[in-house]
Amino acid sequence: MRIGILTGGGDVPGLNPCIKAVVTRTIDAGLEIAGIRRGWGGLLNYTLDDPRGNAEWVQPLSKADVRTIDRYGGTHLHSSRTNPARVGPSMMPAFLSGMFPFTGAKGTADCTPHVLRVLEHLGIDTLVPIGGDDTLSYAVRLHQEGVRVIGIPKTMDNDVFGTDYCIGFSTAITRSVDLINSLRTPAGSHERIAIVELFGRNCGETALVSAYLADVDRTAISEVPFDVERLARFLTDDRRRNPSNYAMLAISEGASMIGGQVVEYGQEDAYGHRKLGGIGQITGEAIKQLTGIDIVYQPLSYLMRAGAPDSLDRMVAISFGNLTVDQLLQGHSGRMVALQSGQYTTVPLNITSQGVKRVDVQELYDPEAYRPKVRTMLGKPMFLY
Repeated sequence: MRIGILTGGGDVPGLNPCIKAVVTRTIDAGLEIAGIRRGWGGLLNYTLDDPRGNAEWVQPLSKADVRTIDRYGGTHLHSSRTNPARVGPSMMPAFLSGMFPFTGAKGTADCTPHVLRVLEHLGIDTLVPIGGDDTLSYAVRLHQEGVRVIGIPKTMDNDVFGTDYCIGFSTAITRSVDLINSLRTPAGSHERIAIVELFGRNCGETALVSAYLADVDRTAISEVPFDVERLARFLTDDRRRNPSNYAMLAISEGASMIGGQVVEYGQEDAYGHRKLGGIGQITGEAIKQLTGIDIVYQPLSYLMRAGAPDSLDRMVAISFGNLTVDQLLQGHSGRMVALQSGQYTTVPLNITSQGVKRVDVQELYDPEAYRPKVRTMLGKPMFLY
């Protein structure tokens, strides 16, 4: 058995401890492991005709290579949002030009046959992809093509279906709470309404949990469109009641006003997503126009995923890595490691496409007051969700 490991999509704290755990356990078991660099892009860009430059895309991994990486954030293997099943003209490697036809309304090519040839050439018969829904969706495709795969869920949005927890979530919340509380100083000094925009495309859990822990006045999440006039009245009242004469709003980047749209920009990526961001600024401008109160607008964006992981993300990342190697040594395939009801387990890899994970508005949010509201604590998981 020769294993390949990769990280896809956005980086999160905890990836490096997970990589180290997989590499260490694999080598201790007497197996070889290779690091595939830049996500699925490493396999797409690997050329069989002139292998001299392929160290940029695939490299053997040893214990020495990963000895210290768990001390840092990011990913030692780098990442990308490449989808070999949907390669557009701008992403097509020159050496594959003309080999795969561009089809469909969006003119993309399926280069999976090349990926399979590369895996065979490298002698990699088992893959460990670490990623979110998008990265793992292509892992499902390779499993269907006969490649052994064990997936590991990561995303700071914590929205991979089939697991209660994804690598990166705890650190993102910790960063967000610290930054929100730090922003109270300028907001109070200038007596403004502070609007903090957090990552969260379709799932508002990062904004909801961060606001809940930081005791933010109001919260707008992706799942519930908001009335900006009502929100402005609430924040004005919140500011007036605050002895320091300021108020705070946490808002998901995927939130939208009633009758409005999610704020997107740029070209679609290989998984059909455009970039998000700016709803906080638009909301702030509207609130200032309605109230006459100056606004502090602060998108947290990449600061949420910057730096080393916290203890919980280290624990989950290392445990997921060890559980993954356990599964491989037992001959399992087509599984994703997971946490359910506080226990480590595995689920079918294709479960990620069988549902969506969203905030339970009924249990955790007051859509009239735009606030976190936990109806009952009894029986809730650690992160309420």
